[in-house]
Amino acid sequence: MDKLQFDGPVVLAILDGVGLAPDSPGNAVSKARTSFLGQAARKYMHVALNASGEAVGLLPGQMGNSEVGHNTMGCGRAIKQGIAHIEEAFSSGEVFKSEAWKKSITKIKDGDNDATLHFAGIFSDGGVHSHISHLEQMVQKAYDEGIRKIRVHAAFDGRDVPPQSEPKFIRRFEEFASHFADADIKIASGGGRMVCISDRYENDWQVVARGWDMMVNGEADYFFKTAEEAIMTLRRIDPEVQDQYLPAFVVVDENDKPVGRIKKGDSLIYFDFRADRAIEIAMAFTYWDFKHFNRGSYTPEDVYFVGMTEYNSDTHVPEHRLVEPIYIDKTLNQFLGSRDISELAISETVKFGHITYYFNGNSYDKAKGEDFIQVDSYTEPFETRPWMRCAEITDKVLENLDKYKFVRINFPGGDMVGHTADMEATIVAMESIDLSLNRIMEKVDELNGCLVIVADHGNAEELLDNEGKPKTAHTTNLVPCLICDNSSNREKYQLASVEHPGLANVAATIATLLGQNDYPQEWDTSLINLK
Repeated sequence: MDKLQFDGPVVLAILDGVGLAPDSPGNAVSKARTSFLGQAARKYMHVALNASGEAVGLLPGQMGNSEVGHNTMGCGRAIKQGIAHIEEAFSSGEVFKSEAWKKSITKIKDGDNDATLHFAGIFSDGGVHSHISHLEQMVQKAYDEGIRKIRVHAAFDGRDVPPQSEPKFIRRFEEFASHFADADIKIASGGGRMVCISDRYENDWQVVARGWDMMVNGEADYFFKTAEEAIMTLRRIDPEVQDQYLPAFVVVDENDKPVGRIKKGDSLIYFDFRADRAIEIAMAFTYWDFKHFNRGSYTPEDVYFVGMTEYNSDTHVPEHRLVEPIYIDKTLNQFLGSRDISELAISETVKFGHITYYFNGNSYDKAKGEDFIQVDSYTEPFETRPWMRCAEITDKVLENLDKYKFVRINFPGGDMVGHTADMEATIVAMESIDLSLNRIMEKVDELNGCLVIVADHGNAEELLDNEGKPKTAHTTNLVPCLICDNSSNREKYQLASVEHPGLANVAATIATLLGQNDYPQEWDTSLINLK
């Protein structure tokens, strides 16, 4: 026999944010009672995969993330992207040669004396969505080109960096800005990324509306004279508050007037390079038929909006960007569609774009025979409902498992709950996922199929740093890959000898399990081969 053939479906279950690490006080994965995963690791063939750095197209040593993880799995190879792609654009000068950069500067220089160049984005050196060094390079270049009034609107991080590290970045930027003695450079507003500006997948448009009010209307629950004063005061109110949940605030002058509202005639550069938490604010500034909240008298002609790159490759939003996007072809979904293999992608709202848009090479376009199912996420804090929508996702999977040959699922709990660094809640998240996997495996066996379990990056296995403090960021740990197969096919293949296996090997592995051994030569090789 020269290829595998399952009666039932091949199922890919992606456990978001579940890495491999020794048992430790901060390892919620090892502490959880996950009887199914434990048995699966003993019973089925498995391999540890690299999900960070160059293995997913990032800089060496850079922690992986869901965007690049799903991209790499879905396109079958590691493509230079994310911060690696952007760093290259800064090094080559592409950023400052772009028409978008030139026009953003010209608009201010040709405007009235109060015209302002604004920057907004996730304010840290996490390197997952953005990097503060890119902001600094752009401020320097704008100054060199004659711009003297600059304002920054900060979405505080606390997820890709330590949870209460924001004062360090504020001090870093303000010290940097102080070197421009004849310029007027200020942080004008701020708030946690989970509170204002940075919603994703249209889970909660009020997050974006809060950011709009803060940046455009100069309205918020809090007003302070400086960003650092804001952080210190809000910490006194709630010493445990993480940066990602800091309330929105506006910085005001001695007359209690906002120091930097975004107004007609200004330019705004959004410096996030990752799309998922940038697309909605881009829509708010650029869509004419925008209906998600009231923008007042604003029209997209008022402000020249520039994105770091393109945030939606289907709608090409935003129109103006500093770095041209990477276009990915020969994806797994399109390959399977060309072979008339039916596909289903399913997750809840907070990871729906990852299992669809990112997995499919940055496109929501469906392949032939491909369907999507989205389950609405809770809008409450994840640690208060750490089971998330595991049961509902699983219900939908079981309803549809006999209708498709390839089913891919994302269970978000390890990542979304892990980002809170709440140990008890993350343990519950892992146990909920384990129950769901057990339910799916029972049905897969009944249908004579195969279940592949993999993670896109680490997180939940490391909720404490080396000093024992809460850790909310992703990790560079290897991630699990288990091929759970109780069918007669199990005796027909074995683990292949793959040097440095990583997420890029997943697409070819799925293709092989589906009997498609002639997958694109651009892909990394399969983790299994026929005996």
